[in-house]
Amino acid sequence: MKKLILTKEEKEIEDALLSGDFKPVKGKELENIENALKSRKKDTTMTIRVNSEDIEKIKGKAKKLGIKYQSYITEIIHQVAQ
Repeated sequence: MKKLILTKEEKEIEDALLSGDFKPVKGKELENIENALKSRKKDTTMTIRVNSEDIEKIKGKAKKLGIKYQSYITEIIHQVAQ
Protein backbone atom coordinates (compact mmCIF):
# COMPACT_ATOMS: atom_id res chain seq x y z
CA MET A 1 0.00 0.00 0.00
CA LYS A 2 1.27 3.46 -0.91
CA LYS A 3 2.03 5.66 2.08
CA LEU A 4 0.29 9.04 1.98
CA ILE A 5 2.32 12.16 2.61
CA LEU A 6 0.31 14.70 4.57
CA THR A 7 0.67 18.45 4.39
CA LYS A 8 1.46 20.34 7.58
CA GLU A 9 -2.20 21.31 7.95
CA GLU A 10 -3.39 17.75 7.35
CA LYS A 11 -0.88 16.45 9.90
CA GLU A 12 -2.16 18.95 12.49
CA ILE A 13 -5.72 17.76 11.87
CA GLU A 14 -4.68 14.12 12.15
CA ASP A 15 -2.80 14.82 15.40
CA ALA A 16 -5.84 16.63 16.85
CA LEU A 17 -8.10 13.72 15.95
CA LEU A 18 -5.74 11.12 17.44
CA SER A 19 -5.14 13.09 20.65
CA GLY A 20 -8.82 13.76 21.29
CA ASP A 21 -8.50 17.53 20.81
CA PHE A 22 -11.05 17.46 18.00
CA LYS A 23 -14.37 19.00 19.01
CA PRO A 24 -17.44 18.32 16.84
CA VAL A 25 -19.21 21.39 15.49
CA LYS A 26 -22.88 21.77 16.46
CA GLY A 27 -25.78 24.17 16.28
CA LYS A 28 -25.51 27.52 14.53
CA GLU A 29 -21.82 27.07 13.66
CA LEU A 30 -22.60 23.78 11.89
CA GLU A 31 -25.49 25.43 10.05
CA ASN A 32 -23.20 28.28 8.91
CA ILE A 33 -20.68 25.77 7.56
CA GLU A 34 -23.40 23.81 5.75
CA ASN A 35 -24.74 27.01 4.15
CA ALA A 36 -21.25 28.05 3.03
CA LEU A 37 -20.69 24.67 1.40
CA LYS A 38 -24.09 24.77 -0.33
CA SER A 39 -23.43 28.26 -1.69
CA ARG A 40 -20.24 27.01 -3.36
CA LYS A 41 -21.78 23.89 -4.89
CA LYS A 42 -20.88 23.73 -8.57
CA ASP A 43 -24.00 22.67 -10.43
CA THR A 44 -23.76 24.47 -13.81
CA THR A 45 -21.29 24.18 -16.66
CA MET A 46 -20.18 27.37 -18.40
CA THR A 47 -18.27 27.79 -21.66
CA ILE A 48 -16.74 31.18 -22.47
CA ARG A 49 -14.08 32.58 -24.76
CA VAL A 50 -11.31 34.53 -23.04
CA ASN A 51 -7.98 36.07 -23.94
CA SER A 52 -5.15 33.52 -23.70
CA GLU A 53 -2.87 36.02 -21.94
CA ASP A 54 -5.51 36.56 -19.27
CA ILE A 55 -5.78 32.81 -18.69
CA GLU A 56 -2.00 32.49 -18.36
CA LYS A 57 -1.97 35.28 -15.75
CA ILE A 58 -4.84 33.62 -13.87
CA LYS A 59 -3.02 30.27 -13.96
CA GLY A 60 0.07 31.95 -12.52
CA LYS A 61 -1.90 33.55 -9.68
CA ALA A 62 -3.69 30.27 -8.93
CA LYS A 63 -0.38 28.40 -8.87
CA LYS A 64 1.02 30.89 -6.32
CA LEU A 65 -2.05 30.21 -4.17
CA GLY A 66 -1.62 26.47 -4.61
CA ILE A 67 -5.03 25.89 -6.18
CA LYS A 68 -6.31 24.84 -9.60
CA TYR A 69 -6.98 27.73 -11.92
CA GLN A 70 -10.57 26.63 -12.57
CA SER A 71 -11.26 26.68 -8.82
CA TYR A 72 -9.66 30.13 -8.66
CA ILE A 73 -11.93 31.40 -11.46
CA THR A 74 -14.96 29.88 -9.71
CA GLU A 75 -14.04 31.69 -6.48
CA ILE A 76 -13.61 35.00 -8.34
CA ILE A 77 -17.05 34.59 -9.92
CA HIS A 78 -18.54 33.76 -6.51
CA GLN A 79 -17.01 36.88 -4.94
CA VAL A 80 -18.28 39.12 -7.75
CA ALA A 81 -21.75 37.56 -7.47
CA GLN A 82 -21.91 38.49 -3.79
